[in-house]
Amino acid sequence: QVQLVESGGGLVQAGGSLRLSCAASGRTFSSYAMGWFRQAPGKEREFVAAVNWSGSNTLYADSVKGRFTISRDNAKNTVYLQMNSLKPEDTAVYYCAAKMGALLRTKYDYWGQGTQVTVSS
Repeated sequence: QVQLVESGGGLVQAGGSLRLSCAASGRTFSSYAMGWFRQAPGKEREFVAAVNWSGSNTLYADSVKGRFTISRDNAKNTVYLQMNSLKPEDTAVYYCAAKMGALLRTKYDYWGQGTQVTVSS
C-alpha cells in the first residue's frame, strides 16, 4: 500500500507555470506507475499524465501535451508535474495516483487528497 500527498498548487496567471509534487510513502514506490488527474467544478475527473515505474515511458492527455511534463525521482519517492503555459481551463483540483503494473490512463488504486490549481485570465 502507498500513501500520497500532493503539494505545489496555487493561483497563477494565464501563461504562467507551476510544479506539482506528490510524495509517496512506502518502500515500493518504484514498483508503481504514477499518474496525475484533475477535476474541475461540475466536471468528471480526467486523466492528465502518467509515468511508468522507471520514468522511461509517459502518457499525456491531448489537452496538456507539449505544455505539461511528468517525471519521477524514485530516490525521493516523488513524482512531479511541471505545468507551463497554463490556461484558465487548467483550473481544477489535481490528484496524484498510483497503480501496480502497466502504464495506463485508468485503473489507479491509490489516490492523494488533491491540490487546487487556479489559473486566472
